[in-house]
Amino acid sequence: MATQAAQATQNIILAGFGGQGILFAGKLIAYAGLLEGREVSWLPSYGPEMRGGTANCSVCLSDEPIGSPLVVSPDVLVALNQPSFDKFEHDIAPNGLALIDSSLVNCTEKRDDLHLVGFPATKLAEEAGLKGLANVVTVGRLFAEIGFCKKETLFAAVEKCVSAAKIALVEKNKEALELGIASFEEMKKVSERRPRKEGE
Repeated sequence: MATQAAQATQNIILAGFGGQGILFAGKLIAYAGLLEGREVSWLPSYGPEMRGGTANCSVCLSDEPIGSPLVVSPDVLVALNQPSFDKFEHDIAPNGLALIDSSLVNCTEKRDDLHLVGFPATKLAEEAGLKGLANVVTVGRLFAEIGFCKKETLFAAVEKCVSAAKIALVEKNKEALELGIASFEEMKKVSERRPRKEGE
């Protein structure tokens, strides 16, 4: 499923506007790590306003003790708006991954040492009747890209993270994860169908 096996330590920053579900997305990833018995940290950061301001969180998944929950040089950046990408792009570790919502981020890559993945998370969510779940669609895509846990663990994490008051949304969240995973599979198919150019 994933493009690479899970690393011993994965340092991730997720960022966007308040109200986009950034902190919930981070919790999903962190809880998946917790369910698999890994060392985990989840550190939220809020802007001046909860909704409409900025929000980001640092998530560390490791097979070793975590020295600090603050991620300064992430292996992965998930950016759901333009200001977040602009703010954190230069902090990503060399050869790291930048996963962006191309529905909302016009990305002009300024570095040649990043793996940049843009996909229209918001558009996909809305077209599938999952408005407001672009954050979870993005977690599904990130899972497919880097394999930070087992698939069954990720779906179990949804059941743990959705509050009892919103239990009816569990299945919608699982649909959103599947949508993100499917977007990766579709990208692979398109890549395989693309004619090779001379010299590739």
